[in-house]
Amino acid sequence: MDKPLFTGDEVFRLIPQRAPIVMVDTLLDATDTEANTALTVAPDNLFCANGHLREPGLIEHIAQSAAAFAGFWATKFGHLVLPHPRESRVADFMPFEKLLSDGMTIRCYNGALARVFRVTGADLSFVTEEKVASMLEARKAWIDGMSDLQVTCRIITLRERVPL
Repeated sequence: MDKPLFTGDEVFRLIPQRAPIVMVDTLLDATDTEANTALTVAPDNLFCANGHLREPGLIEHIAQSAAAFAGFWATKFGHLVLPHPRESRVADFMPFEKLLSDGMTIRCYNGALARVFRVTGADLSFVTEEKVASMLEARKAWIDGMSDLQVTCRIITLRERVPL
């Protein structure tokens, strides 16, 4: 096999992820339509449990492989169509240590536990005012319930339009 195209820290030029959630450490080769990537799975990998890579880790590896492929082509032609990418700093706000055995809970270095929930909704442009008020009341009740349990919540809202 020829020398890999990108290895180690060079891969960070292709993907936005940073430690400890990096799941691609080598771009072996790439053509116009496909790429081959690799990952050396360490025992302390965020997505390992009992010495085995869990399914979320494989899914993340696939996603980061696609990102590496896109990043590879962006390094060749991206300057023509894309602005210069900014480095992701999510790890600065949620320093992940390990994915727990339930596959849903992340332990942070400071001992805090984090869970990510995906909540989807619809454009409220055509919803009655009463329905909007009801939905806002339900959200407030959930947040108040978390407060009563003394749970700290960081709520990050990402909005994207999707067809109904």
